[in-house]
Amino acid sequence: MTTANTLTTTDVARLAVDVAAEKLATDIVMLDLRQVTVFADYFVIMTADSVRQIEALEQDLTGAMKSAGAALHHREGAPASGWVLLDFADVVVHIFGPEEREFFGLERLWNRAPQVVRIL
Repeated sequence: MTTANTLTTTDVARLAVDVAAEKLATDIVMLDLRQVTVFADYFVIMTADSVRQIEALEQDLTGAMKSAGAALHHREGAPASGWVLLDFADVVVHIFGPEEREFFGLERLWNRAPQVVRIL
């Protein structure tokens, strides 16, 4: 699939990974869900060390995606809860605090999805 600016969903997911790495998120994982489910092509999962970093990552990711032509369709969670989900259609970005990431265990739940990228 492509977005309005002809970005593929892979491009959008990789942009999320790049922004997360640039903004010092840790344990960044890009999962390829295309052979596992129909509701999304990729998950990008990352850990932020503080509420403030979750807020900053959310703002930076949303801004970078908008600039690239990928619209934010839905948002869930709150930085204070330790989890924010950003839904860019076929790419879903999860920003977690360390404890929340361990609790939800998305990599365990989606263990059939290949890891395309992992940045520790």
